[in-house]
Amino acid sequence: MSKESRDFFWPSYVDLMTVLFLVMLVLFILSFKMFQDKDTENRENIARLQVEVREKRKLDEIKAALSRLDEKYFQYNQKYKRHELLVDVLFEQSSAVIPDRARAPLRRAGFNLSQVINSIKDKDVKYLIVIDGRAASFPKGDPRNITQREYALQLSYQRALALMKFWQSSGIYFPKDRVELVAAGSGFEGAGRTGDIRDRRFVIQILPKVGTLGD
Repeated sequence: MSKESRDFFWPSYVDLMTVLFLVMLVLFILSFKMFQDKDTENRENIARLQVEVREKRKLDEIKAALSRLDEKYFQYNQKYKRHELLVDVLFEQSSAVIPDRARAPLRRAGFNLSQVINSIKDKDVKYLIVIDGRAASFPKGDPRNITQREYALQLSYQRALALMKFWQSSGIYFPKDRVELVAAGSGFEGAGRTGDIRDRRFVIQILPKVGTLGD
């Protein structure tokens, strides 16, 4: 190899090695960054999974507790995912006054519900208990189902409110820091209606609010 060729070769060789070194350095930095991102993602996924497991345990505890509701008073409707109060209230037509014959079983049902809710050990879980009052609709096609719809909504709400006040006056205790007790009325509407006088009964929605479990 001539002197001129050697003089040309070595600078080119050094330049090539420099470029290769820079390429390898960039690839190393990118790989390291991708590894860090993946590691962070894995840690986040593990943390998310741990939260989901804790929430699942909480929900399992709640489900187990609610299964202890007395079957004489409460029935869980699997289709509509709700508890139905079995007490045969049967309000008089257009009345929101709880019949005397229904007061004792309603009181026992309320105490049972309160006892079960208060037996749940996890005090961080909050609950929304909705008392859904109803009104029996008129036969299918009767125009009063439309003309009296607003009245039925008001009446069914008044019935739910009557039950809520009755439980409160009976000394049935739901801790205010954990339970929000709400009266609601669905009037002639609502899922799972029977189309007869039994639609004057109550539906009890028990909604656990697990919420954020912390970091």
